[in-house]
Amino acid sequence: MLKQDHKEIRKLFREFRASSTTPARREALVEEVIERLTAHTYVENEIMYPRVRALLPELEEDVLESYEEHHVADGLVVELAAMDRGDERFVAKATVLTEIVTHHIEEEEGEWFPKVRAGLSRSQLREIGTELSEAWKRAPRRPEQPSALKKTIDAVIA
Repeated sequence: MLKQDHKEIRKLFREFRASSTTPARREALVEEVIERLTAHTYVENEIMYPRVRALLPELEEDVLESYEEHHVADGLVVELAAMDRGDERFVAKATVLTEIVTHHIEEEEGEWFPKVRAGLSRSQLREIGTELSEAWKRAPRRPEQPSALKKTIDAVIA
C-alpha cells in the first residue's frame, strides 16, 4: 500500500520536473502532492512508525530519522499550501520538496521496508496493513486540517 503511494508520488514528481509542464499544470500537481503527502505522512506517523518502533526496537534509529524527514517535508507542504502560486520561490520550494521526499522514499523502500518485512510475521504485516487501510480513510488531505496540524505540531515539540 505504501509502495503504491510512493509510486504515485514519484509519478507526480516526474511530471512536475518535466520541462514541458506548464506553470498551471505545475500548480495543479503541487496541489495533488500536498494532498497525497499530507495523507501519506499522517498514515505513516500514526500507524507504521509507532508499530514498527514497538515491534522492532532495533529499527528505532530508522524510525526516528523517518519522523525527522517527515517533519521537514511537512514544513514545506505547509509553506507551499499557504504560498501564493506566483511567488518566485514557489517552484524552487516545490523542487526541494520533491528532492527530500524522493530521498526518503528511496531509503524506505531500499533499506527500511526490507528490514520490516524480514523482522515481522505475515500476520503482523497483515494487521499493520489493515490499520494503514483504516487510517487512510480518516487521514487529512490538507495541512490545515486539525489532524494534520496536530501531527505537525507534535513533530515540532517532540
